[in-house]
Amino acid sequence: MATNLTQELLNRAHSPATADQIHADRVVKRPFLVRPSSPKPSARALRRRARDAKHEAARKRKNLKPRPLSAAKKRALGLLEIPKEQQKYAIYEPLHSLWVGYMREILGVSGKEGEYTRRNEVTASNAGPILASADFHGCLLEVVRSRCVDRVGLKGIVVRDAKFVFEIITAKNQLKTVPKEHTVFRFEVPLPSKEGEEEPRPLSFEIVGEQFQNRAPDRATKKYKMHYQPDL
Repeated sequence: MATNLTQELLNRAHSPATADQIHADRVVKRPFLVRPSSPKPSARALRRRARDAKHEAARKRKNLKPRPLSAAKKRALGLLEIPKEQQKYAIYEPLHSLWVGYMREILGVSGKEGEYTRRNEVTASNAGPILASADFHGCLLEVVRSRCVDRVGLKGIVVRDAKFVFEIITAKNQLKTVPKEHTVFRFEVPLPSKEGEEEPRPLSFEIVGEQFQNRAPDRATKKYKMHYQPDL
C-alpha cells in the first residue's frame, strides 16, 4: 500500500520513466543501516588522540603524580566546605590556643628565655609587616566597623582565611562568612604573665579587611600604603 502510494505521488510530479528510476534508487535500493555509523575522524582529531595517548603512556611510565585539582573542582567535590557536625566552637578552641602561642612568638612577646625575648613595646611600625604576613587560622576576630551594620559585633574563630572573606565559627556554633571588603576587624593577643605579677593587658590590633584580600604568602611580599578609608 505504501509502495503504491509513493509511486503514485512520484507519477504526479515526474514522467513514468523518471518516477520508476527515482522509486528504484531512493526506495527499493535504499541502504538500511542496522546501527548508526560514526563519521570518519578528521586528521586533526587523530593527531590529538595520538598526542593524548602518548602523554598518558609517558605519565604512566614515569609514574608522575596527577595534576592538582582546580578551585572549581574543589568546590564541586565539596572539599572546601565544613561538615555540619564539625561546625562547633569547642572543636576550634585548641586551634585558637595554638594561634595565640604562634602570634606571641612572631611578635617577640612570648616571654621565653633564649630564642625569643619579650619586647618592651609593640608598635604599628614593627608589628605591621608581621601581621600582614601572618596566618589567621585560629584567630578570634571581631567585626568592629563595617558598611553593613548587621555585621558589627560578630565574633568568632577563623576557620578559613580565603582571599576575599573570613569564615568564622561563633560561640553559638554558627558558621559565618564575613567579607573583608569595607570591614575592620579587631583581635587580641594575651601577654604571658610572670609569677607574682598581675596579668598584663592583652595586645589589641585592628586590621582593615581590604588590605588583607590576598593569601598569607602573597601578603608577605606586598607593599602597603597609608590611605584614607572614606567608606568606614
